[in-house]
Amino acid sequence: MSTLAVIDYGMGNLRSVSKALEHVAPDTNVVVTDSTETIRSADRIVFPGVGAMRDCMDELEKRELSQVVRDAAKDRPFLGICLGMQLLLERSEENDGTTGLGILKGDVRQFPVPLHDPEQNPEERLKIPHMGWNEVMQRVEHPLWHGVPDKSRFYFVHSYYAAPESEEDIAGTTRYGFGFTSALQHDNLFATQFHPEKSQHLGLQLLKNFTQWNGS
Repeated sequence: MSTLAVIDYGMGNLRSVSKALEHVAPDTNVVVTDSTETIRSADRIVFPGVGAMRDCMDELEKRELSQVVRDAAKDRPFLGICLGMQLLLERSEENDGTTGLGILKGDVRQFPVPLHDPEQNPEERLKIPHMGWNEVMQRVEHPLWHGVPDKSRFYFVHSYYAAPESEEDIAGTTRYGFGFTSALQHDNLFATQFHPEKSQHLGLQLLKNFTQWNGS
């Protein structure tokens, strides 16, 4: 039986993520853990996160998990979710500058306030955080999109968004005032700004795809 480690650093939707994974992969050993040994030996890694990026980085450092996460993101199927996606980048505008894990090149930027959409209703002021269901436009063919139609709707909750340096790292985009990156891909790594565990059957399909993906 393969092992899937959900990284626990005290700031993620751990129960909902782990339960969703157990549902789609009943033959997989899903372990919520902050054990470096367990993470290093797991076949697949899920890296969720909610809250402030600086607080998350502090917790990762405190638990001596930063380098473990960097290593895991290099050599096996790795899925980042929400803040777990943003942490993969180099830096964030949060708190006038917060350093991320630097696994991918790029920044995390705050939605501008006020936020309007000139292509939709320019008079309407959009709420921040971006919260609720929104479309994801697929930019690449990828095994995690299998069975997930283009422009499917997923559930979002965030005030910051990823701005990767390389266009090749963008797997999906979403429009909220403007187009932003809502999914990343790079070799054995995939990450989503949205919450697949809260996105009903299509979110579960994406998670199922991840549990069957070999990382290539």
